Amino acid sequence: MLAACQSRASMKISSPPLYSRPYTAPGWLRGGHAQTIYPYWLSRPSIAYRRERYELEDGDFIDIDWLDNEPTAPLVVVFHGLEGSSCSHYVLSLMVMLRELGWRGAVVHFRGCSGVPNRLPRAYHAGDSEEIDWVLQRISSETRGSGAAFPIYVVGVSLGGNAFLKWLGQQGQQACRLIEGAVAVSVPLDLAAAGKVLASGFNLMYTRHFLDTLKRKALGKLDQFPRLFDANKVSACTTLYEFDNIVTAPLHGFRDTEDYWARSSSKPWLKYVEVPTLVINARNDPFMPPSALPAHAEVSPSVVLEFPKEGGHAGFLDSPFPGRLTWLPERIVRFFGEQRGGLRHGLPMDLPEGLPELRIS
Repeated sequence: MLAACQSRASMKISSPPLYSRPYTAPGWLRGGHAQTIYPYWLSRPSIAYRRERYELEDGDFIDIDWLDNEPTAPLVVVFHGLEGSSCSHYVLSLMVMLRELGWRGAVVHFRGCSGVPNRLPRAYHAGDSEEIDWVLQRISSETRGSGAAFPIYVVGVSLGGNAFLKWLGQQGQQACRLIEGAVAVSVPLDLAAAGKVLASGFNLMYTRHFLDTLKRKALGKLDQFPRLFDANKVSACTTLYEFDNIVTAPLHGFRDTEDYWARSSSKPWLKYVEVPTLVINARNDPFMPPSALPAHAEVSPSVVLEFPKEGGHAGFLDSPFPGRLTWLPERIVRFFGEQRGGLRHGLPMDLPEGLPELRIS
């Protein structure tokens, strides 16, 4: 089955060099909120995905959207953010880059995020490293089953990035058997700190946006599981703290929100990461206060911290107006290219030619 993100405008392609450069926000787009919100309103390119369903051992399923290419080409697996999908702007910009490079992509939809409700009462959460492990183990075994030698890289964004970083820390050296490199973008590394800033002021706008779909999905579960939780309390939720206390925590084996956030935060696990990993968080990210970002002493030597002054949450838009979603996919691919697997597979460390510019207008 094909799943496609339909284009609402044409995409212009040119051939700029691909290189690592510090992020600089456009002069016409200032502030963390503007840099977070603006990319959501841009028209998006079309990517023809091949959808595959993985049946899980507990009777549920996960849908994966594949960007196909040569079977020996490098593979980039993506874990999206809260209520994201393969059509999220940060995913599409990366998929366009991979397509032009001749690489492959796999966008893993967390339970209930592929457009089809999942079967069980549980859904997904920010610390679901066991699900991450199951998916990566299966992708590795199935794509490398023929003995093909190619690198597998992983990108995790926001909530997906938190669960993925937690997995990296828990697995330590074992993770190096599955993947060659990792990038985590705009991650709420400290869930309690992120929850606090999302519960007040202008940030409540983001909370309402997330709760619109989270509450609708949760209330839909009551048709199949009538005594799962109190519908009136879910409907009355105004913060993620309240929703997590009523729905997320009890459905996934946590005592309450505090227990869920404390046990699921990835920040304490960064010191155990062994896979070469790049962590990108803007200091003006509305979802994550800069005071909660880790220092170099709090992470392992395998972790590179990159905290641009601006960029918003998963934004990182480039000039000129109306903007280009180029910096983040370029930075991700360049980091992977610096790893041994990337150097073996057609991405030299000098500036390659013929790479795409994703300009969304």
